[in-house]
Amino acid sequence: MTDYHVHLPVAAQESVGDFVDMAVRAEELGYDCVWLPETWGRDAITVLTSIAHATDTVSIGTSIVNVYSRSPALLAQTAATLQEVSEGRFRLGIGPSGPAVIEGWHGIDFGNPLRRTREYVEIVKTVLRGEELDYDGEYFDVSGFRLRFEPPTPEPPVDVAAMGPKAVELAGRFSDGWHAILFTPDAMRDRLEDFERGTELGDNDRSEQDVTLSLTTCALADGDRARDLARQHAAFYVGGMGTYYRDSLARQGYEDEAHDIAAKWSSGDRDAALDAFTDEMLDDFTAAGTPECARDELAKFTDVDGLDNVSIGFPRGASPEEIDATLDAFAPE
Repeated sequence: MTDYHVHLPVAAQESVGDFVDMAVRAEELGYDCVWLPETWGRDAITVLTSIAHATDTVSIGTSIVNVYSRSPALLAQTAATLQEVSEGRFRLGIGPSGPAVIEGWHGIDFGNPLRRTREYVEIVKTVLRGEELDYDGEYFDVSGFRLRFEPPTPEPPVDVAAMGPKAVELAGRFSDGWHAILFTPDAMRDRLEDFERGTELGDNDRSEQDVTLSLTTCALADGDRARDLARQHAAFYVGGMGTYYRDSLARQGYEDEAHDIAAKWSSGDRDAALDAFTDEMLDDFTAAGTPECARDELAKFTDVDGLDNVSIGFPRGASPEEIDATLDAFAPE
């Protein structure tokens, strides 16, 4: 059975309180977890701390914090502290992001993202176990660091956000779970094979790992408005967030469309880019329309064997009222 999570909006809200209100509402509606990505808005740690204080039962996590702007030891301290603050409800999701973000926004060389992610996972998990670091890697040569308080119980799981086959295999081999985004149901099945191959290589127990898909959704009485919002959001990721999402769509059978969208977006012709994101693509990558239609679209994803959680995400342009309506439409029964 697939659990229902909430992927809090990437787009900046008016206040931290808006994120907290969404999380409280998600808890009231019976969602199992709320995730927050860290991109260009408020930092995820402060917001999740506020959410932890305002909620009681819903799990909380970073769907992704990048493995560049904080050291692995600092990230482990942060995870341990959030696990304490949330009384055992925290899950850490990390990933490399992409060159457009890491080099363009943070001014750090992107290097080898797979190797760097692996080292982060290994170092963070060592610290969270309460062990002293003695690590000699390609990127990190660290020793002597250890938490100066009791390690958190339970130890917070560490997941990896990944898109390509090798990155997903790495998630299965070294981490406690995988975060996916912008995948068709068929592509999820293909990548799950990569994840499970990694699980075997790492001699891990698949039943103790979690696979979560962050899915763009919008369920409104005005179904056309819902689909327009979802299309705008998906096209932005393909056209405006570097090459990772474009390349991912290409691997999923939409190579010509992905390059067309990216070219039109970069030239400033956003309307043409939206037109290039076809209805077929919209149905393949999102669940949007009237509540009844959107729930039918969602079922295509929840039917994927091996997908543990679907995280309900919202378009960048959705208003608070539209986010609330979508939360209501997909609330667990």
